[in-house]
Amino acid sequence: MNTSDLKIDSINRITQLKEARIIEEIQKILDFELDQNEYILTAEQKERTAEAREEYKNKAYLTEDQSGQSGY
Repeated sequence: MNTSDLKIDSINRITQLKEARIIEEIQKILDFELDQNEYILTAEQKERTAEAREEYKNKAYLTEDQSGQSGY
């Protein structure tokens, strides 16, 4: 499918959606992609981000080799 076909297919599928929650999620993705709105983190996301930064600062992380995930 080319880009035009994908857009038309997506529009058709979106118009058939009934759940507002799904439409809102699609809107968030589009807003983020088009950089029209600032992405707002939840309190939990902000807390976890702060924790992750602190862990990184304290070198409390595994390298790819240490995690055994190398060699994809």
